Amino acid sequence: MIARIFCRLSTAAVALGVAMGSAAAEQVNIYSYRQPFLIEPVLDKFTEETGIETRVVYASKGLNERLQREGRNSPADLVLTSNTSNLMELVDKGLTQAVDSEVLEENIPSQFRDPEDHWFGLTTRARLIYASKDRVEPGEITRYEELADPKWKGRICTRSGKHPYNLSLFASMIAHHGEEETKQWLEGLKANLARKPQGNDRAQVKAISEGVCDLSLGNSYYFGKMITNKEEPEQIGWAKSVNLVFPNQEDRGTHMFISGAALTKHAPNRENAVKLLEFLSGEQAQYLYAEKNFEFPVRPGTPRSDLINQYMGEFKEDDISLTEIGSHVPTASRLVDEVGFDF
Repeated sequence: MIARIFCRLSTAAVALGVAMGSAAAEQVNIYSYRQPFLIEPVLDKFTEETGIETRVVYASKGLNERLQREGRNSPADLVLTSNTSNLMELVDKGLTQAVDSEVLEENIPSQFRDPEDHWFGLTTRARLIYASKDRVEPGEITRYEELADPKWKGRICTRSGKHPYNLSLFASMIAHHGEEETKQWLEGLKANLARKPQGNDRAQVKAISEGVCDLSLGNSYYFGKMITNKEEPEQIGWAKSVNLVFPNQEDRGTHMFISGAALTKHAPNRENAVKLLEFLSGEQAQYLYAEKNFEFPVRPGTPRSDLINQYMGEFKEDDISLTEIGSHVPTASRLVDEVGFDF
């Protein structure tokens, strides 16, 4: 389950209890769902500026459960996640504590942080419509709602409706349109699918490039990963086959996700952890953190990467609270089952 243990104070192989629990004067311990290449440059900057060392356990899953098992004996001060659902689960399980910080309030818009200040967004991603350059005219589709239009019958690809990315989008539709209208929209979207939901977001763009479908749903940062992928250059071709559509620019704006962080309930290095949270919300760290994965800084006014500026630029974001969206996810999941979306 644990993909990798990384101790930033020593390259020697040591037991976790020693690596994470030793009594260093100035340190902060992190459980991270985010990959090393994303956060190590930012953590290095933090240590350089503050003298506070960082120690990290990396894993693709299971850190919430681990933190719950460890209870008050856990060495973890912060949890870094790649999605909102992990953050909300931490809060629901009583594994976090609030952070009262004027710096975080100023740097992070209210829709991207917990109303009770138990979690904070650090980067954002947009849920886009990828459209074939050859078979979809610019401006032919501009809203999520239009994905249910019969004109797209047999022309849309997507991953599972049960995936958190899609459930979040579907939950946002419930927030804006209500349950019944969203169910009808899901039925229309399902009727327009070119194939059974499968694969990840990049697989849908590959399908567009191969002519399997003309539209797909996908997160914005995958475009950056594809267009710069020199190790698998075929992905560059996939990216070049599509236009990026930021939906609903004339009304509510494009649906957004976050990566984020939460302070653990029993953080042994609370003060240092809060310093790190505040550092991560600052302009320098925001640029570095977002640029590494082709994401958007959550802090308003922070410069964006050259690639983002070239291919995406400025756009209107949906400013609905992620907490409200999260409250509709169970209903969205039920509607996916009711309409047989994945079958």
